[in-house]
Amino acid sequence: MLHGEDPVRRLRLRLTVSVGAHGPLERPVIRVADLTGADAVEVGSAVRAYLQQTEFEKRQQEGVVPDPDAPLPERYLREVDDPSVAYAGHRVLIAQLQDRVVGVVVLSEREGIAEIKRLWAVPAARGRGVGSALLDSAVHAAAESGATEVRLSVWDWRQGALRLYESRGFERVPSWDDRERLVCMVRPV
Repeated sequence: MLHGEDPVRRLRLRLTVSVGAHGPLERPVIRVADLTGADAVEVGSAVRAYLQQTEFEKRQQEGVVPDPDAPLPERYLREVDDPSVAYAGHRVLIAQLQDRVVGVVVLSEREGIAEIKRLWAVPAARGRGVGSALLDSAVHAAAESGATEVRLSVWDWRQGALRLYESRGFERVPSWDDRERLVCMVRPV
């Protein structure tokens, strides 16, 4: 357990749900990442996967045949190579299933506004509540810190993510970003 982590909250997040005749399905455990330890490698790896997938999808959306082995743009390398520096002052949460990191979310806060960044669930773990648990935990963390609203942005082709955000009370708002096809969303805390 990390210093300052709430053990009761951690236990509450370790829920199980029944799925048809298949019996109980373990829900992810969400915890604060320790970016000074082994979690830094896991976070860097998860963020790399997120960014590579995003860059791949952007090329597809542009009608270009994407190169799955293309290197990441330089502007992202610090997040991947040294998340402890890149995310200094941010709250980073990770999702675990059976002690394996299967997702990450980065939450930044400034002047009462929290912003969710880099929400990612490993594709093999999708459908197990990883994204929902990370999103809910990030919103909860924002509320605990005194934020009055949470905002995020998502590419318009990520329809599953858009449905998830809308199901959690996020609403589309005029864009604060000049990139085309980026949907900006906000919800009160």
